[in-house]
Amino acid sequence: MEKSHYIELNPNEIESKSFEIITSELGHLQMDASLEPIFKRVVHTTADFDYARITEIHPRAVEAAKNALKNGCRIYADTRMILAGVSKPALKKLGCELYTYVDDEEVAAQSKAQGITRSILGINKASGDSQTAIYVIGNAPTALVRIYELIQEGKIAPALIIGVPVGFVGAAESKELIKQSPVPYIVTNGRKGGSTVAVAILNAILYQL
Repeated sequence: MEKSHYIELNPNEIESKSFEIITSELGHLQMDASLEPIFKRVVHTTADFDYARITEIHPRAVEAAKNALKNGCRIYADTRMILAGVSKPALKKLGCELYTYVDDEEVAAQSKAQGITRSILGINKASGDSQTAIYVIGNAPTALVRIYELIQEGKIAPALIIGVPVGFVGAAESKELIKQSPVPYIVTNGRKGGSTVAVAILNAILYQL
């Protein structure tokens, strides 16, 4: 194979080289050591350096998340894709459980009967579990809004909200809303985000433990 056509096939080498490139291109930014892995992993996942600009991390977010994870908390996600992407070994090591109600039969039935989205009803159901300390929202702005409402009502007080829904309707607005709550958060300002971004953020925190 000619050198000009060479493509690295070793997955470890690919990841290592990717992070070298990311580190080089983000070299102009001064980042806290605990936050740097989050920015880099999100950029690595998306190949979009704009995330280094739009990702906003509350000053207490990482510390609060680590404390909750060390205590073996439960983590609610709004998509199955998040469940598939988060590191199972890391969760198991800490005794944490990641779950969703998006495809729960009871939630589906209530959604159909009440004309309310599964995302909202899933949050309602998860809010009844005192062990759920982290909410990870990568898809549904309505889920993020409902979390905000429950916080304001004093019904939940999460250790961390990862709020990165993607889209043109309500995504940016829901993130601005969650930033007004007293709860630590990690958001991607504006329209960008998604389940893969949510996974990258949570994994970046898990890998530090």
